[in-house]
Amino acid sequence: MPPFKPWLYHTQHGMFCRLCRHHKPAIKKGRGGGKRPFVEVGAVTFRKDYLDRHIATKHHQDSIRCQASLASRISVMNSFEPTIVLEHEAIIGGFKCLYWLIKNELALHTNYPKLLSLAELLGCDYFRKLKIDQRNNYRSHRIIDEMLEILAQVVEEPILIEMKSSQAISLEVDESTDVSIIRQLDVHVRYLDKEGHVLNQFLDLVTIADGKANTVVNAIKDVMLKKGLPTEKLYGLGTDGAAVMTGRLNGVAKQLADSFPKIVAVACAAHRLALVCKDSSNDVRYMATFRDHLQDLHLYFRNSANRTATLKAASTTLGVSDLKMKEVKDTRWLSQHKAIKTLQRNLSAVLGALAEEAEVRRCPGAKGLYTFCATYRFVAAVYLQADVLPHLTRLSKIFQKPQVNFLHIKLQVPATIQTLRSIKEAGQTPLPGSFLSRLHQDLDDPQGLGAFNIQYEEERKRRGRDVQEVPREEQWARFQREVIHPYIKGLEIHLDRRFHDLDILGAFSVLGPQSAALQDDTIVSYLQTLVRKCLPQHGNDKTKGANFATNILVVVFQAGFELGT
Repeated sequence: MPPFKPWLYHTQHGMFCRLCRHHKPAIKKGRGGGKRPFVEVGAVTFRKDYLDRHIATKHHQDSIRCQASLASRISVMNSFEPTIVLEHEAIIGGFKCLYWLIKNELALHTNYPKLLSLAELLGCDYFRKLKIDQRNNYRSHRIIDEMLEILAQVVEEPILIEMKSSQAISLEVDESTDVSIIRQLDVHVRYLDKEGHVLNQFLDLVTIADGKANTVVNAIKDVMLKKGLPTEKLYGLGTDGAAVMTGRLNGVAKQLADSFPKIVAVACAAHRLALVCKDSSNDVRYMATFRDHLQDLHLYFRNSANRTATLKAASTTLGVSDLKMKEVKDTRWLSQHKAIKTLQRNLSAVLGALAEEAEVRRCPGAKGLYTFCATYRFVAAVYLQADVLPHLTRLSKIFQKPQVNFLHIKLQVPATIQTLRSIKEAGQTPLPGSFLSRLHQDLDDPQGLGAFNIQYEEERKRRGRDVQEVPREEQWARFQREVIHPYIKGLEIHLDRRFHDLDILGAFSVLGPQSAALQDDTIVSYLQTLVRKCLPQHGNDKTKGANFATNILVVVFQAGFELGT
C-alpha cells in the first residue's frame, strides 16, 4: 500500500514499522512490559484500519518527529559546510600573514591588522569571515599572541625531534637585557642532523632574576628539562668571556661541568679579544679617558642637527670626506676601530667644528671637548690607535669567520703580539709607513692640524694656569713613557692571559680537512694534545703503534670509546 510504504515492511514474522524499530520510543509507565505490535512483535492483521491505528499511536508520532529532526539536522550541517570551509581558509590565511611578518621581523600587533585589510582590498574576501562582530575579529593583541604560540609550537616540534636524535649537542648561552631593562638568558643549541651536518638553532629566551652563576645554571637546566633534551648527550658549552660564565671556582661552566662531566666549555674568542682591548685601555689612565671622549664626541654631534650641519660644513670646507662620528660600544667589537679610522682621517674638520661651536655659539660642551682634543697627547693617541686597532680588528674577523681555521688562530695571535711589540720597540723613530711616523708632519701642515696651533702644547689652560711650552722631542718621549709602552704592554699581557690555550686550540685543526697538508709527526702531536686535554686518563700513555696509521686508530678508538660511554 503506497501510503504506508515509507515505513512498513513485511517479514516472515509479520509486519514491522521501520521508524519505530529504528528509534524505539520508550514504553509509558503503567502499561506493563507488554510488547507493541509493529515494534517488538510483528503484526499479522492485514487490515487498513489496523495500520491507521498504529499511525495514531504516541510512539509512532514520536518516531516521525525524531526522523524529521534527524533529517533537518543533516540539511543544516550541509548548509553550513561552505561557511565552515571559508572560515578555515581565513584562519589559515591569517596564520600565513602572521608568519610572513615574523620572518621579515616586523611588528606584529601593529602590522597584522593592516596586512589583513590589505589582503581584503586585493580580493581575499574570505578574510571577512574573521569579522564575527565589531568586538570579535581575530585581530586583538591576545589573539595574535595565541596564534604566535601555536606557530612556535608547530615550528619547534620537528626541531626538537632532530635535537633529541642527534649524537651530541652543545649549548650556546648569553645574558643581556631587553629595552625594558629585564635580564634575559638567550640559549642556542648546536647539534648534528642525520647527514652529519652541524646545525645551530635558537632554543629559548628565559627571563632571569639576576646575573649570578647559580641563577644562570638553574635556568639552563630548567630549559633542557622543559624541552626534553637528553643531558647525557651534552658535550659542549659556548659562552662569552665574562667572569660569571668562566669563573674557575663557581662560574657557570664550572657548575655545569660538575653536573655533566663530559661537557667542554669554550669562551668566545672574539669576545675575549674585545675584553683584551677594554682591559688594556682601563689599565692606562689616559687611554680610558681618551675612550670616553670618543663616545662624547659621537653624542655631541648626534644629539643636535645644527652641530651635525656645522661638522658637515667644516668637512666640505677642508675638502675631507662627508663624515659622521661613529659610536663606541663594548658590545660592538669593531666600533672603536671604525671611530678611530673616521676621526684620524677627518680630525681637522672635527676640531674646526668644535672651535666654531665654542667661539661663535659659546657652547661649553664644545669648549670642553676642544680643550681635550686640541692637545698633543690626544692627536698622538688617535694616531697610535690608528696603528694598533687594524691588527686587532683583523684578528677579531678571523675569530668571527663561519669556518674557523684553528691552526690559523694559533699562528695569528702570536703574530699580532709580535706586531704590537714592534710598534712599542720602535723608540724615537716610528715604523715607516705607520700613522705615528706622520704625526709631526701632520701637526706642521698649515692646511690641516697646523692651523690649530697644538704642536707646542701639552695641555690647554686649566683653572687659570698657563702651561709652559715643552719641546716636541720631550712631548714624544713623555707620550711613549706614559701611554705607548704601558698600553701596548697591557695588550701583550692580556692577550697572553686570555689566549694561553693556543696549543689546544691549534690541535683541533687536526679534525679539519686542512690536516691533510700536515706532516705525520705534527698530526700525532696534535692528537696527543687533545687526548691529554679531553681524556687525561690516557695522557701519560707513551705506547705507539707500529706505524702512523695504527697510532691514529688507537687514539681515535680510545676517544670514541670514552665519548660513547
